[in-house]
Parts: sequence; C-alpha cells; structure tokens
Amino acid sequence: MKFPAKLFVVITILFWSGSSVSCTSESQKEEEVHQTPNVILILADDFAIGDLASFNGGITKTPSLDKLIDEGVYFNHAYSGSAVCSPSRAALMTGRYPHRTGSVTLNMQQYPELSRIAKSEVTIGNVFQENGYKTGLIGKWHNGLGEEYHPLNRGFDEFEGFVGFNVSETYFKYSLDVQGTYHDVDDKYLTNDLTERAKNFVNRHKAEPFFLFLAHYAPHRPLSAPEELIQNYLDKGFNKNTSTIYAMIEVMDRGIGELVDELKKLEIDDNTIILFSSDNGPDPIPGERFNVDMKGTKYTVNEGGIHVPFVVRWPDTLQPGERDQVIQFTDVLPTLADLLSLDVKEDLKWDGGSFRDILFDKNAAGDLPPYRYWQWNRGVPMYSHNAAIRDGDWKLVRPYVTRNVPDAESSARPVLYNIADDPSESVDVSDENRTQYQKMRVYLRQWARDVENDRLKIDD
Repeated sequence: MKFPAKLFVVITILFWSGSSVSCTSESQKEEEVHQTPNVILILADDFAIGDLASFNGGITKTPSLDKLIDEGVYFNHAYSGSAVCSPSRAALMTGRYPHRTGSVTLNMQQYPELSRIAKSEVTIGNVFQENGYKTGLIGKWHNGLGEEYHPLNRGFDEFEGFVGFNVSETYFKYSLDVQGTYHDVDDKYLTNDLTERAKNFVNRHKAEPFFLFLAHYAPHRPLSAPEELIQNYLDKGFNKNTSTIYAMIEVMDRGIGELVDELKKLEIDDNTIILFSSDNGPDPIPGERFNVDMKGTKYTVNEGGIHVPFVVRWPDTLQPGERDQVIQFTDVLPTLADLLSLDVKEDLKWDGGSFRDILFDKNAAGDLPPYRYWQWNRGVPMYSHNAAIRDGDWKLVRPYVTRNVPDAESSARPVLYNIADDPSESVDVSDENRTQYQKMRVYLRQWARDVENDRLKIDD
C-alpha cells in the first residue's frame, strides 16, 4: 500500500513572467522582481495522512488538499523531523537534526532551553532573507521564548502568530503576537484569522519576492470548531472529539483553497510552488482515529508518528505524480536552496540533502543521505528511548516507552522492520537479518553520540 507522503508543507513559489520592456525603463526593474520565485510553506499540526479524504474513503472533507495532491508531486515516503512539534519544526527550519539545534522536547514553559533553536543556527527565514526575499511567518512559532529567539530575530521580517501556548482554551479566544505586540482576539476563529493574514501577506508583497511560512495550528488541541461542522460528523457516527478534529481540518482545508484562489486572482498561481505537510502524526490524547493502518501516533517514532503527507505543487513546471524515494524534513531547506539557486554560506552543514531532481524525474536518485534518524523523549535526550534509523526499506526502532520524562535508560530490545513488506510495523525480522540488524544498531548509536556531542556544545 502506498501512503500519501505529500508534504503538507505547501511551498508556493511564484515565478512572474514579465513582458518585454525597455532596458532603461523603471518597469524593467519591476519585471526582474516578478521573475524571482516566491515560496509559501504550509504546515499543519498533528495532522495525519489518514485525515485526507483521498486516503480515508471520503470520511473527511478536504477538497483543497486533495486537489493539491492531484496537481502536485506527492511523496509516498515522507517523514517529519521528529515525533513531536518543536524538534520537528527545528529540523524543517534548519535542515539539521533537531538535537544539533538544541530543540529536542516539548513545553517551552517547562523546558525553555530544550525547546528553542540555538542562536548560532541559520534558519530557513535567514536564508531567504539574505537572498532578498520578504519573509513572513503566520501562525505557530514553537522554537524559542524571549526577544533573542523571537521570529523577528530569526530571519522573519513579519510575524503574526503565537508561541505555542497562547491558544489555551479555544480557537475562538486567543492572543496573537503581531510584530512583537500581543493582541487579544475573541471575535474570530483562529484558523480563519490565519488564512486572512496569509492572503493579506501575499497581496502586500505580490510585487517583490517573498517567502511565507504559514504554520496552521489545526487540528491541534484545544479542540474547537463551528458547531454546524461538528454536527455533520456527529451525524456520521463519529464521537465528539473526532468530529471536532475533522471539522477543524475542514476549516483549514477551506482556507488553503482560498489562499490558492487568491494567487489565481493575482495571476501568480502558475508561478507558485505550494508545499504542504504536517509536523508529526495524530495526537492520541483526544482519542485515536483512522491513519491508514500505521502503527503509533504522535510521540512515537513508529510510522504513525513520523510518516506524514508531503506534496509539492508548481503548475506548468512540475508534472503531477507520485514519488517513492524517502525524504525527510531536513531535506526541505537544502532542496529549496538548490531549486531556487539561493546563495548559502559555505560553512552551513546540513544533515539533509536535495530532492530537486526527484521533483522533475521520478526515477532520479536525488542528492539525499542514505540513512535517516529520529529520536524523542520528554526532557533531556535518552537515546535508548524512542529512536529509529531508516536504511532503504529497512527500519530499526528502539521502542517507545513513555510520554513522560523517562526514569532511566531503556533496556527494551530494538526491533527491525521491512517497511516495503510490512508498512504497519507488525513483524520483527531481526532474527532473519542479523547482519542488517547489527549494522543499523551500530549506526544509530554512532549518530546518537554525534548529535549529542553537538548539542552539548551549544552555548546559548
């Protein structure tokens, strides 16, 4: 079975095709600006592959996202950077494993030093900003508290959003940070508000190159949505929590469709790359829901926790289709830099590689690492807990033990799966494949030592 890994990160790259103009005219400068690609990256929160109508038999309503998939390049084996929010976003923002960035756990209030991207790290905002793009982040920022770690000081010219705990009760009442000043909102629905702000950003900067990171909060807790939408799913027999989650997704999907329509109205849709994904799998706390028979949820490094939808749409440039190569969040920044020929500092050391060639050719290998790694536990990293390495079709997993802070290192035996034969991770094949098993155990230990050594050098 193929899973929709179409990065729900919708990157919108706008190529303006200007008309021929006189060399000395002012309009020539304007035309040159129009020829520079713009980028929109859309990220959902706790969104599952199984939340897409095109993968769940139509139990949800996601026409806009399904259309993006139909019109884009969809990756069947796309992975987030972590099983939880902050570290996953850190990988996406830097092209590096989250442990190297310092962002390794949840809860910015309880663990401020373990949930922020180190000041020495170069973010995706920095890279685009240094290449002349107007950069904006609308929505969730979960990678640092305090002025030094504020998005406005991490490569973004504009920020309209929240740090991760400013939406504590309901999507109908929240605080929003607009350019460093908080505003209380109680007359809007958060997801709709973020959509309108994204549309306004595109309109403000349509005549100059821009990079927009639209980081939706949906369908993350607190669960809240318009009652009439919730009722539609209750009438189908779903419980209240699942009905509310599906209603939240429906609102987000509608907003993504509105944003695409805005690009069409501005006549820049054909020159826009949209990249969409989710930061991790579905949250089990409100109750588990359909996710294409994948084992695990958010918090775990099993497929259900880190295998996410991933799609890249670029009309008239990328031919729609599926890809079976393994990609990860650490590849996104290197790929964009490659795709757009961005100038990047020579001393930048990314863990990911570029899948640019794969976007144009399903048989291309791309410039990608042979091995991929994940690890998460609450608090200071303990690499015997909830860690994984993928090598081709093989995946070695050190089992998930607890969502709480571990009491000690785990003695649970690692297990080996063949994802091509066993996408639900139900059969341990380590006994039949001892050489592969031992090799991957060694590589996972070596990686853990490497990234932990870098993490301990952080001097923020």
